[in-house]
Amino acid sequence: MVHAVELEIAGRILRLETGRVARQADGSIWASYGDTVVLATAVASQVAKAGVDFLPLTVDYQEKSFAAGKIPGGYFKREARPSEKAVLTSRQIDRGLRPLFPEGYYFETQVIASVLSADQTASSDILAIIASSAALTISNIPFDNPIAGVRIGRLDGKFVVNPDLETVAKSDLQLVVAGTADAVMMVEAGANELSEAIMLEAIELAHVEIKKIVAKIRELQSVAGKPKRKVEKEQIDSALAAQVKALVAQGIREAIMVPNKAARQERLDEIKNDAVKKLQSADDLNRERHVKLVFHELEYTEVRNMILEKGSRADGRGPADIRPITCEVGALPRTHGSAIFTRGETQSLAVVTLGTTDDEQRIDALEGEYMRTFMLHYNFPPFSVGEARPLRSPGRREVGHGALAERALASVVPSKETFPYTLRIVSDILESNGSSSMATVCGGSLAMMDAGVPIREAVAGIAMGLIKEGDRVMILSDILGLEDHLGDMDFKVCGTRQGVTALQMDIKIGGITSALMQQALEQAKAGRLHILSCMEKALQAPRTTLSAYAPRIFTMKVKQDKIREIIGPGGKTIRGIIADCGVKINVDDSGTVTIASVDGASAEKAKDMISRITEEVEIGKIYMGTVRKIMDFGAFVEVLPGTDGLVHISQLAHHRVQAVSDEVKEGDQILVKVLEVDRQGKIRLSRKEAMPAPTGAGAPDPSAR
Repeated sequence: MVHAVELEIAGRILRLETGRVARQADGSIWASYGDTVVLATAVASQVAKAGVDFLPLTVDYQEKSFAAGKIPGGYFKREARPSEKAVLTSRQIDRGLRPLFPEGYYFETQVIASVLSADQTASSDILAIIASSAALTISNIPFDNPIAGVRIGRLDGKFVVNPDLETVAKSDLQLVVAGTADAVMMVEAGANELSEAIMLEAIELAHVEIKKIVAKIRELQSVAGKPKRKVEKEQIDSALAAQVKALVAQGIREAIMVPNKAARQERLDEIKNDAVKKLQSADDLNRERHVKLVFHELEYTEVRNMILEKGSRADGRGPADIRPITCEVGALPRTHGSAIFTRGETQSLAVVTLGTTDDEQRIDALEGEYMRTFMLHYNFPPFSVGEARPLRSPGRREVGHGALAERALASVVPSKETFPYTLRIVSDILESNGSSSMATVCGGSLAMMDAGVPIREAVAGIAMGLIKEGDRVMILSDILGLEDHLGDMDFKVCGTRQGVTALQMDIKIGGITSALMQQALEQAKAGRLHILSCMEKALQAPRTTLSAYAPRIFTMKVKQDKIREIIGPGGKTIRGIIADCGVKINVDDSGTVTIASVDGASAEKAKDMISRITEEVEIGKIYMGTVRKIMDFGAFVEVLPGTDGLVHISQLAHHRVQAVSDEVKEGDQILVKVLEVDRQGKIRLSRKEAMPAPTGAGAPDPSAR
C-alpha cells in the first residue's frame, strides 16, 4: 500500500512517499521537493558483524546524470567515481544519523540516496538527508529518532530558507543544519565574516523548520512504519569487569596524564595488553574482546571524570587553554608561498601555487557547469600519526577536511578582477593530534600571505569539544585527538577578527542545545583571536610582491568585436604572439585578455602587440603607416594592424602631385595624420598634414581637404 505525507517548505511542496518502489528494502522513501526527486533506501543485515565494537553504517549519496538530462562524460559514458559533492553529502547524511543508533547495534547497515531528478535549485542534498532519515524511521532497523535537514541563506540581511542556486550565489551565508525535533545534530556552514550571534540565529531558524519536517516523518511512520528490531547489548560478566578494573584503573589514571601522545598511547597499550595476558582463558573465546571492551569503557570514564571533576586535561591544560603555537613562513625556497603551522603535536605544511586561467578546474555538476579558481587539497599521510600503511588516494575524511578549510578561506580570497590568478593550496599534515583541519586553515592563510595574495584578513580555525554527563558540562578549546575520540562534540569554528567564515559541528550524543552552542561559539572566538595574534607575529599582512618564480599576470580589456582580430584566422595571430613572447594568453568572451609570464618584459611585449592589434585610430593623431596599395586617386596606408585608410592624391604633398607613384611606393613607411572617420568606419588620412610646411608657405588651403 502506498502512503505519503506532504508539507510546504519555503514555497515548495515536500512529499515523502513509501510503498510504491524499492519494496524489498527494509525501508524506502520516494522523496520530492519541487522537481527534485531522491530515492532513499535502508537495508540492514540480519546477523551482527562479528568482532566489532562500532556501528558498521555505510551511507552513499549518488547523483545520476540523467537527473539533469545529461549523458556522463568519459570513454564508458556511465557514472564512475563519486564527485566531491557526492562525497561531502554522504558525509553530511552519515554525521547526522550515526549518533542516533542504539548502543550495541553492530549490524551491517547501508543507506543509499540516489538523485533521480534535479531541478537546478540546489536542494538534492537537503532532500537526501530527509529521505535517508525517513527510510530508516519507517524500517524495522532500530533507528527511532528521525532527523531532517534545512539550508539557510542570507541575502540583504534577511535569512532565506532553502534558497535556490541564484540566491545561494549572492548569499553571504551558506548553512546546512540537520537535527531531531529536540536538538541540532550536524552543522556545515560557510559565511562572509558574520558574527557569532547571526550564525546562532540562522541555526535556530533552521531548527524551527526541521521540527516541522520531523513531525511529518513521524506521521508517515505512524501509518507505514514497521516494528523495530530489538537490540540486545552484549553482556559482559560482572566478575570479569571487576577484575579488569582492579588491574587497570590506576594505570589508566596515570597514563592519560602523560602529555606526549605517542608515549601516552604506548603506556595505555601496555596496560591493556598486560590485562589481556593475565585474564586470558582458553575456554572463553570472547574473553580477550571483553577485556578490551571493559578497558576502553574505563578509559572513556576516567578521561571524562578527570575533565569534569578536576578541570584538567590529558596534556595538563585547562578547558579554555590553547596549545603552544609556532608559525614559520617562506619555508620552501622555490614555491610561490609556504608556511608551517604547528599547534601542540599537530602540524600542517601549507603550500600555495599561483596559476593562470589554463589551471582552472572545470566542474560538470548536476546543477550546471562552472569553473573553479580556488582549490584546497588536504593530505593525511600515515607517518603523521606514526603509522606504516600503504598510501591511498584521498578518502572521505581527507575530502571533507579539505572542503572545510577551503570554505573557511574562500571568503577572504580576492576576486578574479582584483587578483587574476588560479589559486591552489596543498596542506600536508606532518603531525596530527587533533584539529589538523584547523591547522590547515591557519597554515593556508599564512601561506597565501607569504605568496602575496591580497587576502582581506587572516583566518584562523579552532576545534571545540564537549564533555557532558547529566547536568555536568565542560566545553573544551583546541581539543586533542583523545578528547575528540572520547568526547561528545567536535565543533570547528573558523574566522577572522571580524567574524565567522566557516562552521562544522558533529554531535555524538542526542544533540546540543542553543545555550551550549552559544557558549561554545563565545569560547571559540576567544581562542580564535589568540591564534590570530600568534600568526601575526610571523606575518602581519600579505607580502607586497610575488615570488620570483610566480607567473606575472596582466589584464587588459578590448572591445568584443576585436577578439577575432587577436585570435586571427585559425588562431594564427594569437599563436604568433605566444611564440614570439613566450607567454600564455587567454581571451574570454567579454573581451578580457589575460597575459601570463614569469618574465615581466615578455608580458609587456605581448601587451604592446595586442594593443596595436586592438587599437582604434584617433582623429588628429599622427601614425607611421605602411603603404599597402596605390591607386590613381591616392594610396591606401595601413596605420594599425588590419586597419587601412586612404590618403587622397591631394593630401600626399604640399605641392601638386601628378601621379601617386611619383611620391610613394608600396611598402613605403610614411607619416600620416587622421583627418576623419566616417559612419561606415572609412578613414581619411593626410600625408601633407603630417609633413612640415615648406619654408615661406602660408596656411594650408582648406579647400584642398
